[in-house]
Amino acid sequence: MKPVNLFTEAPFNPDKEFLELLVERPGLRLERIVSHGHRTPEGQWYDQPEDEWVVLLSGHATLTFDGNNEDVDMTPGTHVLVPAHTKHRVEWTEETCETVWLALHVEPEKT
Repeated sequence: MKPVNLFTEAPFNPDKEFLELLVERPGLRLERIVSHGHRTPEGQWYDQPEDEWVVLLSGHATLTFDGNNEDVDMTPGTHVLVPAHTKHRVEWTEETCETVWLALHVEPEKT
């Protein structure tokens, strides 16, 4: 077993965030995402079939949810559960340093 440091510098690509798959099992996916001034393109929304729990480990970001008039300010330690099919976007991430996220995607509860 080889240890992994979540704060290892990620390769920089000005066009897209760095995404690293850490764990994948049926119904579960854990990713490390590194942003550096990245944001969701204007007019686009994430609309995922699974629930997503996301925590900000370092940096600073702003999330926007469709139909919600208030943005969510993400600072280290802030986490949020985004239910499946909740339209959301990354409005802003800090440009002067890496913004490191952990995103846990899980199948939504069956109703």
